[in-house]
Amino acid sequence: MRFSGRVFKFGDNIDTDVIIPARYLVHTDQKILASHCMEPIDKEFSKKVKPGDIIVAGTNFGCGSSREHAPIAILGLGIPVVIAKSFARIFYRNAFNKGLILLESDVYDHVQEGDEIFVDAKEGLIRTKDRELRSKPIPPFMIELVQSGGLLNYLRKKLEREGGLG
Repeated sequence: MRFSGRVFKFGDNIDTDVIIPARYLVHTDQKILASHCMEPIDKEFSKKVKPGDIIVAGTNFGCGSSREHAPIAILGLGIPVVIAKSFARIFYRNAFNKGLILLESDVYDHVQEGDEIFVDAKEGLIRTKDRELRSKPIPPFMIELVQSGGLLNYLRKKLEREGGLG
């Protein structure tokens, strides 16, 4: 669970309507959702992002309505991790349930848009060009969710190991 990528920086209170506007919730295709990710504040965002890039944000990332489409849109762009000062609680859980890693850290104040950073999510380590920062640790169960590809895959594998429901 190590990543390197360019930083795309967003401020405080980025809500789920910004991450994926409501008019696109009729879609379930990850690529369609991804093509509209962050559209209200950067119409070209989905065209600029490359797989492995990283979102860094301020406080309360993912606030607003509960929608699983938001982490799906981010994952659809190939973004494996979002780092923010804080996350809305329901977005936090939805993200891990879909396989998106979220790290809480004050890295926002130490990076600029376009900077390359290194992340070791399991260790909670974030390395910028001039410093090493720590994030709050991810609970082991949440790491398992991500490594399984989200909650549904995790449950499927668990049922297979345990011999099904009966």
